Amino acid sequence: MKNFKSYITLYSFNLLIISLVFGCGQPQSQNDTVAKNSDSFNIDAQLDYCLAQAEKTLALVPADSLFPRTINKGSKEWRYVPVEDWTSGFFPGTLWYLYEYSKDKKWLTAADKYSRFLSPLATRPPLDHDIGFQMFCSFGNGYRLTGNEEYKDLIMNSSKQLITLYNPNVGTILSWPRDVPNMEWPQHNTIMDNMMNLEMLLWSAQNGGDAAFREVAVNHADVTMENHFRDDFTSYHVVIYDRENGQKIKGVTHQGYADDSMWARGQSWAIYGYTMMYRMTSDEKYLKFAQQVSDVYLSRLPEDLIPFWDFSAPDIPNAPRDASAAAVTASALLELGGYVGGEKGKRYINLTEKMIIELSSERYQSRDSNSAFLSHSTGHHPAGSEIDASINYADYYYVEALVRLKKLQEGNSILSSI
Repeated sequence: MKNFKSYITLYSFNLLIISLVFGCGQPQSQNDTVAKNSDSFNIDAQLDYCLAQAEKTLALVPADSLFPRTINKGSKEWRYVPVEDWTSGFFPGTLWYLYEYSKDKKWLTAADKYSRFLSPLATRPPLDHDIGFQMFCSFGNGYRLTGNEEYKDLIMNSSKQLITLYNPNVGTILSWPRDVPNMEWPQHNTIMDNMMNLEMLLWSAQNGGDAAFREVAVNHADVTMENHFRDDFTSYHVVIYDRENGQKIKGVTHQGYADDSMWARGQSWAIYGYTMMYRMTSDEKYLKFAQQVSDVYLSRLPEDLIPFWDFSAPDIPNAPRDASAAAVTASALLELGGYVGGEKGKRYINLTEKMIIELSSERYQSRDSNSAFLSHSTGHHPAGSEIDASINYADYYYVEALVRLKKLQEGNSILSSI
């Protein structure tokens, strides 16, 4: 966190005021006029909104060990998923952020309850790489806020499970240990999403775990950096490697529009993932790369800074948006801006504040339409799944971004506890 504390102390309040006086563009498929002045934006009001929405959701969850995942467009009903679903950690993680903000122990109780449902995953062979999402968004936040040693043990055991998917011939963690279309199974596949699971490994290594956790995470990030990106720093969703000799076979998409397109959420995973790698390793190559993958994303955004689900979607400007990608990116850029500093860092934070303000508008908040925080996210467009929907990971990264912005506004490190 080189110079980050001093940077935000000097600049954060002024930057917030500067950024709030600029209006945000509207989704290009809408006709209503976006207000040019956002000086009424109130972070606490948005976090209070999240508390109220989460209260509604808690009252709706039908049984233990089920987690709210998606509300389809036009519906008010959550689709619930079991512990094994890759998104199961986002709801308890969201509850932890609400506890951090409110200091109300009812949110601690709820966060602990829904986190503990995930405990069996720490001792099971992993279904795929997503154990990092599941266990670190939940127990990672829980340990950060409580210091509960049971949580730490579960994180350590989860890291042990995750590295069983590592292939030293390739240098990356296998993402999907099963037959998925176009993945040439049983060859080795790695998806961009996997960058998000490296934080659990690096944290475990830094907190008394096996040094192999760090080695696996660094190798994975480096091999991904070498093979997952085109010359313009846009990313493939998936790279297929020969599992025996480690050679790259091909780069493809699974959830994006085309193999040569920039899938919005995939690029956001890269922005967040390499920013995190710099934080956890202090290696300058990750700081440089995080900027490169951020800059191409930012250069192609529509006027309101909320991306279409894929930057090459053929029906732009009428293509569905992906508020989840915007939330992931916003949270990451608040951190990256502090590391970069100077005018470029100020620009990152300025743009991020505009993203958060737009996500907090009536155009993107769910409000009375359902009990999620946000609408207009896209999960798996090629499969016709979760299109223009409310999705739990959009809510998770949105509330994370709000909590981070609140800390920044108050002159604190975004990584501190408030």
